Amino acid sequence: MYKLILASQSPRRRELLKMLGIEFDIKVSNCEEIITSSEPAQVTMELAKQKALAVANDLVKQKDFETEIADVRAASDAKNEENIIIIGADTVVAADGEILGKPKDKDDARRMINKISGTSHQVYTGVALVLVKGDKAACIDLFAEKTDVEVCEMSNQEIEDYINSDEPYDKAGGYGIQGIFGKFVSGIRGDYNNVVGLPVHRLYYTLKECAKSIADI
Repeated sequence: MYKLILASQSPRRRELLKMLGIEFDIKVSNCEEIITSSEPAQVTMELAKQKALAVANDLVKQKDFETEIADVRAASDAKNEENIIIIGADTVVAADGEILGKPKDKDDARRMINKISGTSHQVYTGVALVLVKGDKAACIDLFAEKTDVEVCEMSNQEIEDYINSDEPYDKAGGYGIQGIFGKFVSGIRGDYNNVVGLPVHRLYYTLKECAKSIADI
């Protein structure tokens, strides 16, 4: 067995993870985000891994600690340490080749909503699973899930009303599909929960496989 930690303060991810029926703790990652790619899926995976490793760093209290699975196995052989799996996640919206993060201000939110209005765009969520045992840690799984979202044509007034709400400013792409923006979504292809912030279906089965592999580590 293992202890599960979510490396996120997002209330949406917290609620989604509850759907798995597994108890978990929350530890907020405090790390400087470093992006080396311009490809949306790669960006989300990079940031998800950084978040999970930052929490692992706090747990083991050492800076340069990421190791190979073989090192984690060696630590397991040395003493009976608790298995901890840390989940890091990051979500971005991509439209016409541009990555849309969280809007900086109202003008930025207006620009983002205008960009996705009347078009189809993609939402990517990257997930990293980091195993910690004793003073060793290793990333044991890393993936990104994509969902296509279609938004109907919005009037200028509808856009202004929306950006004047509190909803856009803590969400990638400037919108929350589970909130008042949902009425403008005309179609979706893929995992709905992925758009909210966590690909629950894929994460569930990935954790099942990880649980099997941990037994061999």
